[in-house]
Parts: sequence; C-alpha cells; structure tokens
Amino acid sequence: MSKTVLITGATSGIGKATAYELAKHGYKLILCGRRQHRLDSISKDLLKLTKVTTLNFDVRDNDAILKSINNLPEDYKHIEILINNAGNAHGLDPVDTASLDDWDAMIDINVKGLLYVSKAIIPQMKDRTSGHIINIGSSAGKEVYPKGNVYCASKHAVLAVTEGMRIDLNPYDIKVSAINPGLVETEFSEVRFKGDAKADNVYKGYKALQAEDIAEIIHFCISRPSHVNMADVLVFPQAQANSTIVKKSL
Repeated sequence: MSKTVLITGATSGIGKATAYELAKHGYKLILCGRRQHRLDSISKDLLKLTKVTTLNFDVRDNDAILKSINNLPEDYKHIEILINNAGNAHGLDPVDTASLDDWDAMIDINVKGLLYVSKAIIPQMKDRTSGHIINIGSSAGKEVYPKGNVYCASKHAVLAVTEGMRIDLNPYDIKVSAINPGLVETEFSEVRFKGDAKADNVYKGYKALQAEDIAEIIHFCISRPSHVNMADVLVFPQAQANSTIVKKSL
C-alpha cells in the first residue's frame, strides 16, 4: 500500500516539484498551500497518477492547521511522511533598516509554521512508532551572509529544530531529516525582492539548481531502507562554492 505524504507549500517551487516526483512513484498526497486555485490545478493533474487531496491553510495559522488536518478524509488521516517545505525570504536589508513585517513573516512562516504543522502530525507518528519528517532548510542555515541576518537566523533555527526533533523522536523510530539547498531557481527571489527587477539577475550567468533536483533528493531520502536516515543534506549547484561565491559567466 502506498504511503501518505503531506507537503506544505505545495503550490510552487520545491513543494510543487516534489508533489509531481512523488506522484510518479505512487505516493498518496496531501497538498497544502494558501492558493486554492493552484492546489486545484495541481491536484487535477496529479490525479492521473495517484490519489490526491488538498488542504487550504496558511502555516502561520495554528487553528486552521489543526482544523484542516482533523477534517481530512478517513483514508488520508494516516500520514506517514511530512515534508515541511513552506518557507519564504522577505527583503535583503541591513539589520538596522530592515522591515519588522519582513522579520515577522520569516520567523512566523519558516520557524513557527514548521513547528505548528509538525506538532499537529507528530502524535500519530508516535502512536504508530514510525514516520519520517523532512524539513526543508537552506545553505543559509549553515552560513550567514551579508544582509541575510534574520532569514539566515530563521534557517539556522530550522536546523536546530530538526536536530531537536531527531533527538526527541528517536525513541519512537521516527526519522527526521534536513535538506538544505543553495541557489534554486524558483519564485524565491521574486518574493524576496518583492517584484523588483533585481530578482531577474539572481539566476543569470550560471545553472542554478532546479526545483526538480531537490524533489529527486527528497524522494531518495524517503525511499531509503528503514535503518537509513539521511539526517542532513547540503546541496549546491556546481557554480556555487558557498553562500557568497558563485561562478558566473560574463
């Protein structure tokens, strides 16, 4: 019987690509996001390959998360894999001039949202003494870069939470993994630069990672034998050496 996977932030980027990748392998999918029209479009497409349902909520809203998960159809309630993918970067400003709204958004989505969704699902994993949680971090969680301040802090927090989860859930045979991409060509920069033309230059002059690359890594992680856990994966495009060094063609 196929395993049930819940993916947050499934309407675009890595989340959407992961939905398509896992559908190819027959996983039953619960796709979560804020944009219902996108969820509808993606689920309609993927229903040709597997069973799919959708949940429309913002990960910052704990009450909405609990209500959505509690009201899942009976044959989707048994969630074996959680992919905490929802996340955002807002602004690229020095710490003294950054927007408080941007800070709140990054902390609320990247950290608290991940915690809210996890807390809603972990009890059933503990009851079954099985499960796998994949937290999508970032290379920014391993190295701080100029003007990255709070975004980097939020992704450092994701790694700390992941390690804490792995320790706390170890007695229950629940795997916990972090996948930390470098530069991935998605809507990420468009959101970060708030539609500014600067976003167009982020991925020029080199081949960035694609969302599909990360989706394949996620599938690899969740398809390992039961005794194998890919605890912490850092992945860069070939052109990227670290958070600030990227070889670009002129």
